[in-house]
Amino acid sequence: MKIATWNVNSAKARLPVVTDWLRAVSPDVALFQEIKCETDAFPRAVFEDLGYHVTAVGQKSYNGVALLSRQPAEVTLTRLPGEPEDEQARYVEATVGGYRVASLYLPNGNPVGTEKYAYKLRWMDRLIAHARTLLDAEQPFVLGGDYNIIPEPRDVYDPVGWQEDALFRLESRRKFRELLNLGLTDAYRALHDDAKAYTFWDYQAGAWPRDLGLRIDHFLLSPQAADRLVGCAIDRRPRGAEKASDHTPVVLELQEFDAI
Repeated sequence: MKIATWNVNSAKARLPVVTDWLRAVSPDVALFQEIKCETDAFPRAVFEDLGYHVTAVGQKSYNGVALLSRQPAEVTLTRLPGEPEDEQARYVEATVGGYRVASLYLPNGNPVGTEKYAYKLRWMDRLIAHARTLLDAEQPFVLGGDYNIIPEPRDVYDPVGWQEDALFRLESRRKFRELLNLGLTDAYRALHDDAKAYTFWDYQAGAWPRDLGLRIDHFLLSPQAADRLVGCAIDRRPRGAEKASDHTPVVLELQEFDAI
């Protein structure tokens, strides 16, 4: 089972790049973040024509997540629990092929010292609490998406320059480590422990051609899903396309249940 995560940075603006990639790679499940449109405005029909069932959770101009799957998905959540008044479109979760799969877009949190950073930390606490609930259910699950967290110094081109940014600040990284310490596995690092690899390159200052990147898009797996881990790779090709997103896809491969 092949699951991809990709912050597309506007589903409409990147539609040709995204559809070309889906045709070439044909993931069983595709998780999108920053679709940047209201739910009804998501280009559902285009993806249905490619053979996907579509669940989108959007809002006007900002944020938004989507989950596309070859087989029908049973949607379980369209908001992260824990803060009922939070209306930002950042989470969708469904059961697909025996796995609970989530597409998440964790808040950026900058500038530090503002409500945006406080919201980021609260959102991470909510994610930790929800992950505990999923672990208690003992169903294999995959939390994929743009975490806006640089886990370690090797995951950023300039650790010193980024140390006070909300993505790399120690407090943020400790929250991410708390999430991992529940028993989750960073799928990419489990298979590529020594690799320097990035998933995001800013549009400014020649970041892409100079490979000044960050690894902020992650798959975190429950123990039962980690037991089925086959592969996890970063596909850099779409970042070099015309009118590309500033993120590139990460592709996870898991054994299907009947393959165990």
